[in-house]
Amino acid sequence: MSKLKAYLDILRPINSLMMGFAVIVGYFIATQGQLNPLHYQKLVLGFLTGFFLTASSMVLNDYFDKEIDAVNAPYRPIPSGLISPREAIVYAILLSVAGLVFSLLINQLCFLLALSSFTVSSLYNALFKKTGLLGNFMVSFCVAIPFIFGAAIADGISVVSLIFFLMVFLSNTAREIIKGIADVEGDRMRGVLTLAVKYGGKYASKVAFLLFILAILLSPIPYILGVMGYMYLVLVLIADLGFIYSSIKLIGNPSKHMALRTKKQILLWMFIGLLAFLFGTIFA
Repeated sequence: MSKLKAYLDILRPINSLMMGFAVIVGYFIATQGQLNPLHYQKLVLGFLTGFFLTASSMVLNDYFDKEIDAVNAPYRPIPSGLISPREAIVYAILLSVAGLVFSLLINQLCFLLALSSFTVSSLYNALFKKTGLLGNFMVSFCVAIPFIFGAAIADGISVVSLIFFLMVFLSNTAREIIKGIADVEGDRMRGVLTLAVKYGGKYASKVAFLLFILAILLSPIPYILGVMGYMYLVLVLIADLGFIYSSIKLIGNPSKHMALRTKKQILLWMFIGLLAFLFGTIFA
């Protein structure tokens, strides 16, 4: 891996792109699929805010996880030596400043939301990573906040936006718990009190399944309320079935290998869920 590729890899570009995309989806949910020509520039700035702040958080995560990654993922940019810890900190600062400036160029509410997300993610990475479930909640807040942020671009935070926020919050918390199953060896060494470390992979996988079920129970509400169209129902059903399938498979085999596989699958189902949110508003 070259140094340039390492700088790209440490961003976890798929995660960062999804967060930028989530801001746009949050906007369309708030406007019920309508695009105000006056908001073009704000939408671009919103996407960049989501991308850069997520990228900053990913870099900070790798910085504070460098000892754990030396055991769980020695190929990552920092433990492999391609990026030094000092370089990672400078990189994270530059990314976060860019993201916050982009949000300030939109409006004050967007800046406050971006600042709160940045603060929570930084506190998590620096202080709360070892708390287990509380840390999972903090990560999920940052993952779900783009839906509120997108609505703030449109000046239209609604009950529906809050429902989507909660759905993403629950499903991502489940994914964080599954990540804990995959990382249990390094987490136990570091004293990170995930559910998998405290109670075992079987228990953690069942809690993740329960959280997915809660998110799935919320998913028909936007369609029932008439704010989402048939396309939403079809795509969200695919995502819901995917969540159920993957989590049941993990309960049957809560091993590190299966957790790693399930973690990747969940990211796919979450992306399909994002498409459901987007197309559900456009074709309502």
